[in-house]
Amino acid sequence: MSHFYFFSINSFFKIAEVSVGQHLYWKFGNYQVHGQVLLTSWVVFSILIVLSLSANRNLSLEPKGLQNFTEYTTEFIRDLAKTQIGETDGISWVPFLGTIFLFIFVSNWSGALFPWKIIELPNGELAAPTNDINTTVALALLTSFAYFFAGFQKKGFNYFQRYISPVAFLLPINILEDFTKPLSLSFRLFGNILADELVVGVLITLVPLVVPIPLMLLGLFTSAIQALVFSTLAGAYIGESIEG
Repeated sequence: MSHFYFFSINSFFKIAEVSVGQHLYWKFGNYQVHGQVLLTSWVVFSILIVLSLSANRNLSLEPKGLQNFTEYTTEFIRDLAKTQIGETDGISWVPFLGTIFLFIFVSNWSGALFPWKIIELPNGELAAPTNDINTTVALALLTSFAYFFAGFQKKGFNYFQRYISPVAFLLPINILEDFTKPLSLSFRLFGNILADELVVGVLITLVPLVVPIPLMLLGLFTSAIQALVFSTLAGAYIGESIEG
């Protein structure tokens, strides 16, 4: 019996060590992280920082060029926050929703436009940051923390009344709903980006000239839609947590 018990424990740990694909692992103490995801994430951060500094270095009353683009993006995110959260509370959540939207948007487009795979690594291969489930789960958990924080900040301990509303026996269902929200957010984004890159990669290998071009253009469109969907749902969840 004890031999079977230890065999089961060892089998469990072997299953837990299984990972999809090859990765470039970096060690920080006792922890391992996917190095290729950090590398591409730093590239995305650099693009956003350089774009922001370049566009807002010399501001003018009549915006032109990059300043016009950044102001349009800010107004778009502000309208999104007001629509999903509300006129009053939405303004304070513009930085969060804007960061989520821009990071996912630039990450998705970097995977669709930049040939990451031509850069060889000692192990693993480069891809868009949102092509890794760890990135999408982290974004989904940040969103979950945001709407918990928004609801508790707005209502205090009365926020937890939503779990027994309208009737108390819905408590398990309402709790389960909070677990399914980050799951749906993370797997929807990860699955769409991974599928898009796999399809384009296979078609480029089979038919390298004509066929992949329309699919790459479609990938750019769907990548932008995924960023919009994620940020819209994040705003909707925050608005739901603070509504009366």
